[in-house]
Amino acid sequence: MQNALPAPDPTDDITDSAVSLLKRLIATPAFSGEEAGTAVLLEQFFEQYHIPTRRHLHNVWALNRHFSSEKPSILLCSHHDTVRPNPGYTRDPFTPEIEDGKLYGLGSNDAGGCLVCLAAAFTALYERADLPFNLVFAGVAEEEISGKNGVESLLPHLPPLNCAIIGEPTKLDLAVAEKGLMVLDCEAHGKAGHAARDEGVNAIYAALPDLEWFRAYRFPKQSDWLGPTKMTVTVIETTNRAHNVVPDTCRFVVDVRLTDVYTPEAVLEIIRSNVQCAVTPRSTRLRATAIAAEHPLVQSGLYLGKKAYGSPTTSDKALLPVPALKCGPGDSARSHTADEFIYLEEIREGMVFYLAILEQYINFSPCLRGEKTK
Repeated sequence: MQNALPAPDPTDDITDSAVSLLKRLIATPAFSGEEAGTAVLLEQFFEQYHIPTRRHLHNVWALNRHFSSEKPSILLCSHHDTVRPNPGYTRDPFTPEIEDGKLYGLGSNDAGGCLVCLAAAFTALYERADLPFNLVFAGVAEEEISGKNGVESLLPHLPPLNCAIIGEPTKLDLAVAEKGLMVLDCEAHGKAGHAARDEGVNAIYAALPDLEWFRAYRFPKQSDWLGPTKMTVTVIETTNRAHNVVPDTCRFVVDVRLTDVYTPEAVLEIIRSNVQCAVTPRSTRLRATAIAAEHPLVQSGLYLGKKAYGSPTTSDKALLPVPALKCGPGDSARSHTADEFIYLEEIREGMVFYLAILEQYINFSPCLRGEKTK
């Protein structure tokens, strides 16, 4: 296959700068909603390469030098917020330490490695006048809590996008689909009474048929990538704490993992038509997503020897209105664990991979090769 663009040659300088940036990010607490310090670090990273950045709340973004409204735009996006440290940490989560080729620290794997690799790849391509597409880099906030002040708030400030790469630890494999999430607050009602007498209507018993339905129901359609829609009751409580009072209200929470074959609204309609309790979704924002197998980003990744799969976890991919591929260095199994780490070699490989997939994107995009499409 003929390359339309010479393969970029990542310099040791940019790779070293990416590792240095990741160390500084680890040393700067950035819990969701508290990312001001790491936003400044991103701005400073680009400033050393004379790349102007823009900022909205704690979200930092930049455009390549030769941005043109006549070209399609690819978003390179990852997050710089972290969860709070796992109680099992044996190291200081905010002290970046390198040992046996591993860089330890909170957020190193999720998703600091992806973030700095995308930043480095963007930097390597920033000056390229021959790019047939635009690059939009975004380091965003509040991903770990699916907050509204992250990528969702940034989208109106960005130029029109055609597709996106979302940096999350996938071992550089291709998460072409990912499950969505809908959390339901459910409430069954009865009538209060004294437990010693045969009176009242126990709201817990009233909830039992619905609890059993959530446990046993199987949605008829399954996703090729993500399998079945999954529902799990995770919390149950009543309004009283006294042992001798028949409860008049029973509340429970259902965690629903959505797939791309049902919209959240369709799932909600099925649930409400089968249960008696009141069902209120906390949000329908975190939809399941899937990018077409023939999309140039997917084809590029497959050409580079990566495998495609469906991801059980959600990310900012769910909030984007364009096709998005989730991929990046690191391993999702390490995310949110004690003594989190990423291999230094994974960072180098991540930067090279991001550059390579953008290179191949040209080959798999007929419009970028000047071919007419039907």
